[in-house]
Amino acid sequence: GKRVERARLYATAMGLYEMSLNGKRIGDEYLTPGWTAYDFRYQYQTYDLTNSLKSGTNCLAAMLGDGWFRGRLAWDDKRNSYGKKVALLAQLVVTYKDGTQQIVGTDDRWKSATGAVLESDLYNGETYDARLEPRGWNEAGFDDSNWQSVTVLQTPKAKLVAPAGPPVKAMEQITPVKVLKTPGGDTVLDMGQNMVGWIRFRVTAPAGTTITLRHAEVLDKAGNFYTANLRSAKETIRYTAKGAGTEWFQPHFTFQGFRYVAVSGWPGEVNPEDFTGIVVHSAITRAGLFEASNPLLNQLQHNIIWGQKGNFLDVPTDCPQRDERLGWTGDAQVFARTASFNHDTAAFYTKWLKDVALDQHDDGAVPFVIPSVLSHETRKGAAASAGWADVAVIVPWVVYQSYGDKRILEEQYPSMRAWVEYMRRQAGEKYIWNNGFSFGDWLAFATTKADYPGATTDKDLIQTAYFARSTALLAKTADVLGKKDEAAEYAALEAKIVSAFQKEFVTPNGRISSNTQTAYALALAFDLLPEAQRAGAAARLADDVKQFGHLTTGFLGTPLLCQVLSDYGYLDLAYLLLNRTEYPSWLYPVTKGATTIWERWDGLKPDGSFQDPGMNSFNHYAYGAIGEWMYRVVTGIELDESHPGYKHILIQPRPGGGLTFANASVESMYGRVASGWKITDGKFTLNVEVPPNTTATVRLPGARLEQVTEGQKPLMGRTDLLGARQAGDAALVDIGSGRYSFESPFTASTRLGLFAAPMGTRPSTQLWERKFRLEDFRDTTTVPAGSSMTTTGALQ
Repeated sequence: GKRVERARLYATAMGLYEMSLNGKRIGDEYLTPGWTAYDFRYQYQTYDLTNSLKSGTNCLAAMLGDGWFRGRLAWDDKRNSYGKKVALLAQLVVTYKDGTQQIVGTDDRWKSATGAVLESDLYNGETYDARLEPRGWNEAGFDDSNWQSVTVLQTPKAKLVAPAGPPVKAMEQITPVKVLKTPGGDTVLDMGQNMVGWIRFRVTAPAGTTITLRHAEVLDKAGNFYTANLRSAKETIRYTAKGAGTEWFQPHFTFQGFRYVAVSGWPGEVNPEDFTGIVVHSAITRAGLFEASNPLLNQLQHNIIWGQKGNFLDVPTDCPQRDERLGWTGDAQVFARTASFNHDTAAFYTKWLKDVALDQHDDGAVPFVIPSVLSHETRKGAAASAGWADVAVIVPWVVYQSYGDKRILEEQYPSMRAWVEYMRRQAGEKYIWNNGFSFGDWLAFATTKADYPGATTDKDLIQTAYFARSTALLAKTADVLGKKDEAAEYAALEAKIVSAFQKEFVTPNGRISSNTQTAYALALAFDLLPEAQRAGAAARLADDVKQFGHLTTGFLGTPLLCQVLSDYGYLDLAYLLLNRTEYPSWLYPVTKGATTIWERWDGLKPDGSFQDPGMNSFNHYAYGAIGEWMYRVVTGIELDESHPGYKHILIQPRPGGGLTFANASVESMYGRVASGWKITDGKFTLNVEVPPNTTATVRLPGARLEQVTEGQKPLMGRTDLLGARQAGDAALVDIGSGRYSFESPFTASTRLGLFAAPMGTRPSTQLWERKFRLEDFRDTTTVPAGSSMTTTGALQ
């Protein structure tokens, strides 16, 4: 009866909720309140209803679903992870023009009933009987005399918090590309894209008609619907029509991972125009773009993007389709840098990392999955694996480097320190961590060859390597935060770990005990070898890549492999791995029609059969971590660790792999950073964009300073640039904000320079010396095969 000045609704739930006002759904967020460590905190959402209230009687209503709170989670039909009762907590605060307030909260005056939703489960899907909808149940004037009074629960100990991360929303819509009739007789919609979300459809059918939608990622080699890899997840929607003309439906408290939809019970012919794929994920803003002259690489980038979108659904999950969909820490750790190139992940990771800290065990151990729901884990610290638990240290550092805000380090520092201290206790005075459980280099290359059992990297080597890596990053973090004593302490600890690693795992000649690509990649990427042994180790790694002609790495080695090769002078081999189309490779799934990243290198085998259905996701982003190398090396957009958040930018592209152009951009906190190059008519052209209030150092590979132009003007004598100098076979130019176009001659000798890289060190500013086999370049030179030469750059 009064004029409303302001109205705010605050809501959360044990389980999932959707609220409505006068029959209309409130807000555009889904799967609220999201998934957090419910033992410690629940997020609440805030909605502005100022313009939605009407004069007279209003009706505030809610639907509740099981969700992560009490629905199926993990395996063995595990339920009730956080409790057995779903519950709503809401408060509508109405401020009137006269300054008075009215508060409508959840109390014992509310009433409840069941309705048309008979089942709604994240894994199994939803069963909905529209005939059971109480007509007008969420509108004023509804007769609720037959409804029951609610039960008021005791207040949980967990805190209520405002969301730090982006909400889950319906972000895109996809129309089916075709309707298939399988050999097995199924009518199947092909969405053309492996997606995450649900199908919204319209139907006109007699009352009681039940329509069933089953979801799958792939068809088998005969073209039939394939669901074995979903394990026990049903991913099924059942809708029973009420017979009231055209009816629209989409599920409420579930989501599916799928490309194909088998439709049964449909009245008449299945028309793709009646179905829409609703793509759902956390509302992360797209930040990065990448394209190159090789269309297969562009599809790879597409697959990486869609893998990230499908698995960034409030938490960074491993997969979105089978009976799992958990926040696996190892996947998140290896993919974080790629994720932060592709999307703005600052808020997303800030939210999730808080749950990492809350679910961390008292002794510092970090569970395999966050939020922690695996039944075999306990608060006593039974579960922590190297490379997985290191997410507690590595991801905060990546977020700080990507966005330049040290608050993430301040907030996570106790968690980071607790994890390193856990490893210190496990390793003891020998500084070798060789006990406890480890996933190792998960899903590394396996073979049936009698003389090669597979690329097995010793787990104690991996554990000790990550012990050193996280300790080094903790020392840097302490330094950033002004904790000088702790920075010195952890720097000294890292030195002891490195020394122990060398004694335990490295021969006097620099051979690493496991002698796998992953072992060398870890040792070189984490600076675990004496400087004098690094060139030899890199050569051994290169020889192994040459011997196999492909990678043999798993979850932990793969993200480091190409970076290490290119850092140590083997750019050609890094491109060889990137461009390879046969199994195992990144492009092999692309040649098989993949639209997301696979969990296994051979999820679909060359003979058309599938890998073990017990673990064979076709939307699993971990191997998409190659994306950061595509940004950092192919197009050369690199962070300067001493000036995080792109305050100072390194633009240092490394053309190769037969590419004639490559372009990339990243939306930084300062604005757009872009680097794009092309090779045409004997010229190398590099276009660069530097945002306001930043500077950049541009490296032009194989260029002589006196031959370089910018904006068609010579570099020599320029006063509008911050500086220019020759560095070996490259020209370095310091620039401020703005757009620049550099050109330099591109000749046979330039091609040689493009493969140059540092020997024995891995500095942030490139230094070059490399011995070449000129037979690699016989297409552009006429020297005899087997001849060699050395190019040496001035050290700066």
